[in-house]
Amino acid sequence: MAEKHQWNWIFYKLKKYKYVDRRPSTVYGLQYTAKYFRFERLRVWQLSRVFASKIYKITRKFPKDELFGLISQLRRAAISILLNIAEGADRKSDAEFKRFLRIALTSLEEVVSGLYISLDQGFLDRQEFISVYEDASILAAKLNSLINTLH
Repeated sequence: MAEKHQWNWIFYKLKKYKYVDRRPSTVYGLQYTAKYFRFERLRVWQLSRVFASKIYKITRKFPKDELFGLISQLRRAAISILLNIAEGADRKSDAEFKRFLRIALTSLEEVVSGLYISLDQGFLDRQEFISVYEDASILAAKLNSLINTLH
């Protein structure tokens, strides 16, 4: 019973600071379920889902010889952001949740580094890079803000 009370308090705190979203099932054009799981209500998870989809779309046009190199690395790092937020949201303490959010943040930094390599190699044009970089910086700010909100 104490664990349930603690999670209610954590999500009350997150809702108070507008980190929890209870809107209907379509956000940024992606379909959502009835939001049964806690992580589905977190805006940062929703944004990371959109970000991962964007990474998948831009890497489709990379050269095929990068399939097991940069394409795979970018996609795995983008997915890691989403998965670490989801895994951390189910932890029983703020400290554990923060640890997973920090891992998600480092995965985001890995994606940004890969985007620089993609730009340098000519796989991305400057406009695509800027667009994805801006999305990454927004996501990083939201992750940092959520990390700082948890005690």
